[in-house]
Amino acid sequence: MSMKSETSLTATGTSQMSVAVRQTLKQKLAALVPAWNGRVLDVLSQGEVLTGPCAVIAFAEEVLKSAWAGYRRIIKISPYVRPEDGGAEQLEKWSAELVKGLHQVRLEDEEGAAFTCIYFGSSDCDRVDAGSGMMTRSLRFGVYVPESIEDNASLTTQDPWMAALQNWTRTELGSEWSVYGDVWPGGYEKQSVLWRLTGYSSAATGTSALEIRKQWTGHVVTADAGATRHAVTRLVEQLAVQSRIALANTDDTRYLTVDEVSADLQADAYLNGQIRLTLQQRIRRPGTEVPLIREIHHSKGIE
Repeated sequence: MSMKSETSLTATGTSQMSVAVRQTLKQKLAALVPAWNGRVLDVLSQGEVLTGPCAVIAFAEEVLKSAWAGYRRIIKISPYVRPEDGGAEQLEKWSAELVKGLHQVRLEDEEGAAFTCIYFGSSDCDRVDAGSGMMTRSLRFGVYVPESIEDNASLTTQDPWMAALQNWTRTELGSEWSVYGDVWPGGYEKQSVLWRLTGYSSAATGTSALEIRKQWTGHVVTADAGATRHAVTRLVEQLAVQSRIALANTDDTRYLTVDEVSADLQADAYLNGQIRLTLQQRIRRPGTEVPLIREIHHSKGIE
């Protein structure tokens, strides 16, 4: 496939993604603020004037895809309110409702593809629309859309440490949880954990052994803030208490040792992850096996 064709396919996929995201967001916004009576509009054409309370949604700049979070698109949502309907006070209330209803919230389109909104703040000051006389402000969000499973070949991990960490997590949280490795997949579930490898180091311990260390970031996502905190604290506590993870379920089971684990409950669950974990394992250096017999001393015998 030529580079031009590949770029064209990517652009087509992004365009289709934007249409689905736009439609889903419109439905969500209409549900969050019933006072708009479903009036969630695209950017107005030149000369068009708003006639009542509503919201306008605009897709802004595209930014580079995150390695684990998927495609990212900036959107601006602008609620409009008439002065006689509450003016600045009502605008403040609607803005708070939008942030609460969208920030770090998993949404799903009609085809089951999931995406997450992250609130970036208000992009400018409150202003009065010249045409309608209504007050408005622009709320800036990042929309993250994971790659579909078909497009992501890295979902099947080849790292035995990752596989062990995923298996341990499923055992601790239960079968109702989905546990992913490396990247968020398209259609990720509401109760999910993502583990990402973020660091690697090795150091010699003596002449015949190496100590391998791997740093991991854990993302815990649920539909409820309380459930998220509970899951994060449970994982951190159990990692600290158990202090090791089985690497292979065989007669000669080897273990990974928990060197350090911590949680930041204020961290962005989807983008940055709340858990920091360091696992370590000591292995024998290749080619350093000590022979069973070091030396043979020969004598002529007993005289």
